[in-house]
Amino acid sequence: MFILYPLVVALIVGLLVGGSVVPLGHIRFRWPAVALLSLGAQLLIFSSPAGELLGDVAPLVYVASTIATLLFVLANIPQPAFPLVAIGAASNLLAIVANGGFMPTTPDALAALGKHLGAGYSNSMTSANVVLAPLTDVFALPRGLPLANVFSVGDVLIGAGVFIFILAVMRRPFDRLPGMVVPAAGEPPQTGG
Repeated sequence: MFILYPLVVALIVGLLVGGSVVPLGHIRFRWPAVALLSLGAQLLIFSSPAGELLGDVAPLVYVASTIATLLFVLANIPQPAFPLVAIGAASNLLAIVANGGFMPTTPDALAALGKHLGAGYSNSMTSANVVLAPLTDVFALPRGLPLANVFSVGDVLIGAGVFIFILAVMRRPFDRLPGMVVPAAGEPPQTGG
């Protein structure tokens, strides 16, 4: 849930510097269903008993949903800062695939949260044999923050991209946004098709 912090901060900063949230409602993403299905799959396997029921298939679902997320980002690469989001998403996917469908974390990062890995399927794991350790969840949000969790350098890149994207959209005129159609005088903004 690290991504929620840059998203909220970007909205606040965007408003403070004179931006508007209206353009955000008019962005037209390609393949939005792919993003929604990916998010839904991850929520299902990490926030419900479904992860346990899927057993050895759960890591495959995690990898597939992470690939789907990356494909959504790549399909929308013309959007502001989406290349940065793509690098972060690819970094996370690389770490997850290299570690068998899990995103390793460290005991230190978990201790900083005051958490431990519980029973049942989790995308996180600790191991002495971590592959691509610098790309894994080695950071932790400070204990006591809402939705505090461990996160990776890929998550930082995604968060930075989301922050820049939101600010860019909030500050740009409609005619400068990918997928936007310049409205005629007196008409509301429309998306292109």
